[in-house]
Amino acid sequence: MPAFDPALVDAAQRSAAWPFEEARKLVARIEKSGKKEVLFETGYGPSGLPHIGTFGEVARTSMVRHAFRVLTGDAIPTRLIAFSDDLDGLRKVPDNVPNKALLQKHLGQPLTEVPDPFGTHDSFGRHNNARLRAFLDQFGFDYEFKSSTDSYRAGEFDATLLKVLARYDAVMKIMLPTLREERAATYSPFLPIHPRTRIVMQVPLEGRDVEKGTITWSDPDTGERFETPVTGGNVKLQWKPDWAMRWVALGIDYEMAGKDLIDSVKVSSAIARALDAQPPEGFNYELFLDEQGQKISKSKGNGLTIEDWLSYGPPESLALYMFSRPREAKKLHFDVIPRAIDEYLQFLGGYERQDWKNRLGNPVWHIHDGEPPQPEVIATGEGDNAARTQVTFGLLMNLVAVANSEDKSVLWGFLQRYAPGISPATHPRLDALVGYAIAYFRDFVKPAKTYRAPDEVERAAFAALDAALAALPAGATPEMVQDTALDVARAIPRYQNLTAKNATPERPGVTGEWWKAIYQVLFGEDQGPRFGSFAAIYGIANTRKLIAKALDGELISEHEAFLAAREPVDA
Repeated sequence: MPAFDPALVDAAQRSAAWPFEEARKLVARIEKSGKKEVLFETGYGPSGLPHIGTFGEVARTSMVRHAFRVLTGDAIPTRLIAFSDDLDGLRKVPDNVPNKALLQKHLGQPLTEVPDPFGTHDSFGRHNNARLRAFLDQFGFDYEFKSSTDSYRAGEFDATLLKVLARYDAVMKIMLPTLREERAATYSPFLPIHPRTRIVMQVPLEGRDVEKGTITWSDPDTGERFETPVTGGNVKLQWKPDWAMRWVALGIDYEMAGKDLIDSVKVSSAIARALDAQPPEGFNYELFLDEQGQKISKSKGNGLTIEDWLSYGPPESLALYMFSRPREAKKLHFDVIPRAIDEYLQFLGGYERQDWKNRLGNPVWHIHDGEPPQPEVIATGEGDNAARTQVTFGLLMNLVAVANSEDKSVLWGFLQRYAPGISPATHPRLDALVGYAIAYFRDFVKPAKTYRAPDEVERAAFAALDAALAALPAGATPEMVQDTALDVARAIPRYQNLTAKNATPERPGVTGEWWKAIYQVLFGEDQGPRFGSFAAIYGIANTRKLIAKALDGELISEHEAFLAAREPVDA
């Protein structure tokens, strides 16, 4: 990889973007420790399928990793470990799997010993691990996969497990104050795996032999006594000691976690120190909320899945959502997708005009590992009227609405008439956005539209707008259409704004009520795309027809017919 631009490195050292703030902590850590490699980690519980939170944690960690590489001039190697805690016992049968009766027979056994209900792998844990890897590969993440089962059984953790046994009292001193009295009475950080039933046992210890590296315990059902080595995959640690042990054994330098794990991070960090190690750097990100502001729960199903988001928006829009304000709680529901898409397009469009300081604060730099793609622009007009613009998602959805078609070729017909020479082949990202817009409009926007009839002042204003549009020359640019709409409103007292910047009695500003009237009457919404851009792409003649339908009440009657058709038929 070529050396980073010195101006880039200088700007990175002073950047306030959160990935650089995190990366600077790592630089200071490495300067103290003298390590020659930095390890990042993200964890995954394979009792269920990867989800949108999994994407967020890996994406954010990858952003910090790239920021660190820039700060160090890529002189210090880095690795990202995606760790699967697949030696955990199966606690309950998930709702979203086939062959539940098969799993019921193996409750308590390690996930990598539970049969695969899908029939594709040798265990349920391996099946979900494969799903995780396919999930991460789908987004092009650079990572190394590690299995808890494999690491325990291969002896990778043996030395640290023996240290945990030797420091047993210190670990218990940290853990016991965090437990309820009843649980504290029988708690042990070691969970032996029953040699016959293969169940991960939660039992009190009856003895420990540091020299032999064993623990002694009894089967609560049969009373049979066992002496089990803590090495070789014969035991597993409880999860907080396990987290700490993993940090120590693997030499993890950075791992972030959700706000709900703040106390767990503190406890695991104390255990790591008790094992003579420095816990990793990291920060606690806020959790996602649903539309009502409630915490998202997988069991409740009150949030978006990764599949939900990618049905209506590109991965880059989801990555932007993860980048923005990670320490603030954010609502994660379908309404955020269009805004995230258009914000991404806005950031991408402005990147090339920025200096390094502002580029490093631009989310697209972090989303694309410092190499954002060129925006897909549409060039229109010639000479002084030439313009290069990105088509917004909001504009596409309104184009879908007035075109009354879910056929991508119909939408492309409007786009190509506006900008001859473009096609799905020349603008593949725009083509994907057209598909997303059709799907989102169909499922969310159209059912929620509320058209209204214009009042008398608005009716006269729309008639004036229609006449003004008719007078425009062929090939009028979006700016010409926008100025025409503004001039119409300036002549109407209701829409005049004399306090606007540069407003005069002869040329007043225009209030937002004018645009709100356009959106509500023509589009059935309270807000919408820039009118000039929409009319230029949809076509002046078609826009005039749209105004005529609004004035005749056809838009209202058509939408009422659509809503009536969606009503369930009584049996």
